[in-house]
Amino acid sequence: MTQSTHDDQPTPEQQIALLKGQLAQAQKLTALGELVGTTTHEFNNVLMTILNYAKIGLRHKDTPTRDKALDKILAAANRAAKITNGILSFARNRSSGLEPTDLTRVISDSLLLLEREMSKYRIRVETQFESAPSALANGNQIQQVLMNLLINARQAMPQGGVILIKLGFDAAANTVELVVRDSGCGMAPEVMRRIFDPFYSTKAGPDASGKGGTGLGLSMCRDIIEAHHGRIRVDSSIGKGTAFTIKLPAAVIAPPIAPPSAVPAAIPAIQQSKSSASLAATTPIAGN
Repeated sequence: MTQSTHDDQPTPEQQIALLKGQLAQAQKLTALGELVGTTTHEFNNVLMTILNYAKIGLRHKDTPTRDKALDKILAAANRAAKITNGILSFARNRSSGLEPTDLTRVISDSLLLLEREMSKYRIRVETQFESAPSALANGNQIQQVLMNLLINARQAMPQGGVILIKLGFDAAANTVELVVRDSGCGMAPEVMRRIFDPFYSTKAGPDASGKGGTGLGLSMCRDIIEAHHGRIRVDSSIGKGTAFTIKLPAAVIAPPIAPPSAVPAAIPAIQQSKSSASLAATTPIAGN
């Protein structure tokens, strides 16, 4: 009788990696379902615009009115195409490889998909884009992280507020820096210490929009960023808001920085923004 072997059985490490992949896919499908529910309302608004202006064009025979109706129909159709392309891009299973990725486009695509939700909950989104090279990243995965952070920020401001998205470049570290800051309720230090733990959540269940928390979101975000050889940290103060900072490797090698003695004295020092000093409590950067 042949003795059975267990050589073909997956190791515990392989099983954990498999389960992590399945959990990440389940999280993505959940986010996709929520996103489709949100954008369906916006798509219906676009269709109503097209229908109404088509009726106006049929009702009026004069050229100026018909031209205006056709312009409105064309604009609405273009917006509908952007929405559907954004959903398809988010849902598409791209390769796990890293490539030069324009984060401004990733941000724009994400904001387009969440535009109606932000407006509904009285959230104003501000952007500050500095000159930055492409990041060495997987665009689809970074969009998942950004969407998660934006939805979390919206949920932290039930009465409305402001989300600031900043994009910059740290030439010394050769990293592209993405910041998502909200003006919400903030987090206590004991919460921040566990915010990236798997299955940890401060949400009791779905909110009014139907979105809840499984505790997998931020843990998945950290795993994605670390797989990119990047870093993620959170800064927060009760009553002042929360900021997530992501640093990703740049797709190009930055030129060496001149030593301080070579910098002309006439160039003024860059002053720190007041808003960046408002979030005092800081957790250690994940991955350090």
